[in-house]
Amino acid sequence: MKPLRSTFGLFKMKKWYGGVLILVLAIVMVFSYSLRETQRPQPKKKQSAYDFFNNHPPIDSHRKGNDSFKLPKVEAKKPSLIQKPKLINVEGLDELYAPRNVSEQESNVLLLWPHLHLLLSRSDALPETGQGIKEAAIAWKELLALIEEEKTTKLSNSIRLKEKNCPFSVSSPDNALFSGGNILELPCGLVEDSSITLIGTPNGSYRSFEIDLVGSNFSEEPKPPIVLHYNVSVAGDNMTEEPFIAQNTWTNELGWGKEEKCPSHVSSNNLKVDGLGLCNEQLVRSTMEENQNVSVSSGDASTNASQESSHASANFPFVEGNPFTATLWVGLEGFHMTVNGRHETSFAYREKLEPWSVSGVKVVGGLDLLSAFAKGLPVPEDHDLIVNSKILKAPVITRKRLVMLVGVFSTGNNFERRMALRRSWMQFEAVRSGDVAVRFFIGLNKNLQVNFELWKEAQAYGDIQFMPFVDYYSLISLKTIAICIMGTKILPAKYIMKTDDDAFVRIDEVLSSLKEKPSNGLLYGLIEFDSSPHREKDSKWYISDEEWPHSSYPPWAHGPGYILSRDVAKFIVQGHKERELKLFKLEDVAMGIWIEEFKRSGREVHYITDDRFYNAGCESNYILAHYQGPRMVLCLWEKLQKEHQAYCCE
Repeated sequence: MKPLRSTFGLFKMKKWYGGVLILVLAIVMVFSYSLRETQRPQPKKKQSAYDFFNNHPPIDSHRKGNDSFKLPKVEAKKPSLIQKPKLINVEGLDELYAPRNVSEQESNVLLLWPHLHLLLSRSDALPETGQGIKEAAIAWKELLALIEEEKTTKLSNSIRLKEKNCPFSVSSPDNALFSGGNILELPCGLVEDSSITLIGTPNGSYRSFEIDLVGSNFSEEPKPPIVLHYNVSVAGDNMTEEPFIAQNTWTNELGWGKEEKCPSHVSSNNLKVDGLGLCNEQLVRSTMEENQNVSVSSGDASTNASQESSHASANFPFVEGNPFTATLWVGLEGFHMTVNGRHETSFAYREKLEPWSVSGVKVVGGLDLLSAFAKGLPVPEDHDLIVNSKILKAPVITRKRLVMLVGVFSTGNNFERRMALRRSWMQFEAVRSGDVAVRFFIGLNKNLQVNFELWKEAQAYGDIQFMPFVDYYSLISLKTIAICIMGTKILPAKYIMKTDDDAFVRIDEVLSSLKEKPSNGLLYGLIEFDSSPHREKDSKWYISDEEWPHSSYPPWAHGPGYILSRDVAKFIVQGHKERELKLFKLEDVAMGIWIEEFKRSGREVHYITDDRFYNAGCESNYILAHYQGPRMVLCLWEKLQKEHQAYCCE
């Protein structure tokens, strides 16, 4: 047994060593924590569009071919059964995103570009994305050069630009009429309700003549596209040849499209463009009757043929030696030709061949042309001369979160439509106070003058967002995603609304209606609960089995106007960022498809339909009226101000 003193001393020594050990461990822990703090990266400052373009070099600018980006791996929230699309090199994208000499204020029109970069690089991109980006890169380069020129030589440049502006009407000089070929130059394209009138006489020298609407093209492109090829074949002298009108399109990529002929040997009752038949029914009827009445049992075949052609040509609008007045006008869905006051043909717009892209009119063949003029052309306003320009500018946003962001789809040369909206429903108190923000989403144009006018408009009013692609109809789903990005990341809002520049929106009634609606999982508008894909290849809304293999669509809201809650928009933005959502070219149906995925993720969806969102036209007590031109939009606003009732304008 050890002495008590010895045991007590041993205990004191162990306690002293233990204390030293604890002290050493504490010093090590403090030093280690301090070291980690000094090495921890500081939070990054939020990057503006100006910073992105001036400090951010193009991503992987050395990439070749279809090499994908090498991105840092992100741990997925859940295993994906479908392989994600890759990120690929897209011709022209690096040029679009190269640093440019634009001021911070000017770059406000490009706020969405940094957020759209990866979306445009997806290997499962919409079919026309590559062409839309390639052409946008050329257009953007030309625009920036013109902006720089305008800054450095403002006086001389402004004089030069006024000589090549966007006039309301143009007429052809006499020398062009007699020489044929290019007879009209359309500096800023066509818009809905534009018209081209030709007065002439078929002279029989070629038995046919052609009218071409020629599209815009860049200098490096071999030939401009033909947006509409209108080929008229008149009856021969012996009346053995049936006269006809053939319509078609031509592009460098695809060559000639599918020809549409009038008179048609089949009834066109079921095929309509803006409610009008493809061919005048008198021509169709006379041709069908003659086909049924031809006698093959007796008589001279050539005589019968002559009688057929004679009867058919009696209703034909173009006759050798007879003068005519023909007007080609631009509708919502296609081109329409009237001759001597009677509708003769209609032709639906084809993909990538929209009326805004028309740059001129060409006439060749057996026609003595007496006059040619175009009117109703797109004209921008002189923003410096607008007396009330201050109240038309977008208000400064001071709120951390808006009540609603309204994204308006528009195209570059729809100057008059945008000004009508600024003077009408964008004057609602909720918009002027900054509770609601309205922004136009517009792709670049192949026409330099249109882009320059659009740039000046954007700087004047502060409510335009440029898209980094050319404004083709097949790419509008990218605008839908852009609206969701704007409403969740740039101008955060409780609700996000999408509409068109030919729609009148009662903002006050929309906000009032939303007070009674769920604030999460919401799709509010005119909802289609039972619809199927169009499988007819000639349809503007044609969808192949590869694009959508199912027999029906999930519920979706009609595109002229619908509202989403913030959580749905965030899901869409995140889903496309992580490449987990499918791209689809019909933007309103695409939204329905994405919301279906939101629902499958376990969240509740509230589909609320409201018949007061009018998909086509206007009815009293409307929330939204569609297909309203600038004059009608201003009329609707005036009625609301004077009568305080939602009455339509006739």
